[in-house]
Amino acid sequence: MKNIISLVVGFIFAIGLGISGMTQVHVVRGFLDVTGDWNMNLIGVMAGAIGVHALLFLMIKRRSSPLLDSKFHLPTRKDIDGKLLLGAALFGIGWGWVGICPGPGIVASVSGNHNVLIFIASMLIGMFIFKSFESKIKS
Repeated sequence: MKNIISLVVGFIFAIGLGISGMTQVHVVRGFLDVTGDWNMNLIGVMAGAIGVHALLFLMIKRRSSPLLDSKFHLPTRKDIDGKLLLGAALFGIGWGWVGICPGPGIVASVSGNHNVLIFIASMLIGMFIFKSFESKIKS
């Protein structure tokens, strides 16, 4: 049942990403270009997403457990270290530079756009490299 619900929710999320324009590189780049020809259309998308998430998170965290699991799996670390800052910077620079965020990139991969496919392949290679060296990086 968890897998079916995950598939349906993922499909709805993918449709939302497509409708909002998040899968279009020119829309994302236009939003990030605040000093140039700024396209502010994604502000509504972001505000809607933050609003829905905040409301549902408040409602859900009142429950003793999730509907389809025995416990909530929330992050426990609250510190900000160099690995977090470096990872966040690489993530932001990477997708901001090319205008493709990982989630919308996966959705857009069905378009067959070679730039999106190169981004997805590069992201997967980067994840593999990180996993290969993760144990060697000091905490």
